[in-house]
Amino acid sequence: MDNRSIQYMVDFTMPQDLPDEFVSRIPHQREAVNRLLNEGKILNYALSLENSKLWVVFSVASEDELLEVVQKLPLTRYMKMRFSELTFYNAAHPFPLTFSVN
Repeated sequence: MDNRSIQYMVDFTMPQDLPDEFVSRIPHQREAVNRLLNEGKILNYALSLENSKLWVVFSVASEDELLEVVQKLPLTRYMKMRFSELTFYNAAHPFPLTFSVN
C-alpha cells in the first residue's frame, strides 16, 4: 500500500442565512476540526463569514479518504463543496516544528 499523503483544497460555500441547526453544530465542528488538525488530516482551516466561504487543506491517502473525512464533519450537509488535488502545498510556520530543552 502507498503511504504517501495527498493534499486537497476543499472549498465550502455556506448558506447565506445560517439555520439554527447549523449554528448549534458549530461547537461540534470545532471539536472535529481540532481533532483532525492534531491528527495531521487538516493542514489549514480558513473562514470568511463575509463571503460565506470556508477553505480547508486536507492531507489524506486518497480521494476516497478525503470524502469520508469531509462527510463526517458536522456542517458538511449544509454546505456546497468543491475540491481539488493540490500539486504542492507550502506553508510558513509561526513557531518551530521541534522543541528543544537547551
